[in-house]
Amino acid sequence: MDLPTEMQHQAMGYDRAATMFSPDGHLLQVEYAEKTVRLGSASIGMVCKDGVVIIADRRIRDKLVAPESMNKVYEIDEHVVASAAGILSDARVLIEQAQVLAQQNRVTYDSPIEPISVIKLIADRKQLFTQYGGARPYGVAFIIGGVHKGKASLYTSDMTGNFLSYRANAIGENDEKIKEMLRKDFRDDMSIEEGIRFAMKIFKDILEKNFDISRFDVGYVKIEEGKLIRLHGDELKKFVK
Repeated sequence: MDLPTEMQHQAMGYDRAATMFSPDGHLLQVEYAEKTVRLGSASIGMVCKDGVVIIADRRIRDKLVAPESMNKVYEIDEHVVASAAGILSDARVLIEQAQVLAQQNRVTYDSPIEPISVIKLIADRKQLFTQYGGARPYGVAFIIGGVHKGKASLYTSDMTGNFLSYRANAIGENDEKIKEMLRKDFRDDMSIEEGIRFAMKIFKDILEKNFDISRFDVGYVKIEEGKLIRLHGDELKKFVK
């Protein structure tokens, strides 16, 4: 009996290095990293009429953990916010590099960094680790949102180092289900508050009996203010029906 293609590739060693292509053109280590991301807790990002918002599931499983130490929304600069799914220690390294770049931009050009420059740095680093041996790919996907010159933008970077701009997107666990709901009901004229309510409804439908308001971390940047605002815990109750 013939072995499945993936098992054949494993037997022949095509999954032992991130730099080795399989005969059908796949980098198997990168595809394994994608599976890791889908095991991570979900995040939803949306561009709204008045700014950009990211809603992240922290998925705290241990009551002994201090909730404030499990933030899933990261501040890169006061006007740029991010979330990640996958191996969060990988995310921390890339976020810290992005924070340095943002501060260098302020010192060098005396102006806030463009969100696209942040996602380019992260994507370039991730691509680098698919091209050279001796290190595994980063097992993390990112959503980056921010405002610049009166415009809100949202980007997503995958494990290969590609990135695209989105009106709304999701990463992590159940991302395909969430994206189907976004495709069906997301509207460009939503306000940030409406976007948070919409995302909470999605999570409530997905998580069902496991839904708990304390699981979520929300960050948004309004176009007018240009500064990150965080919400969590009881502050989110008004967004849940």
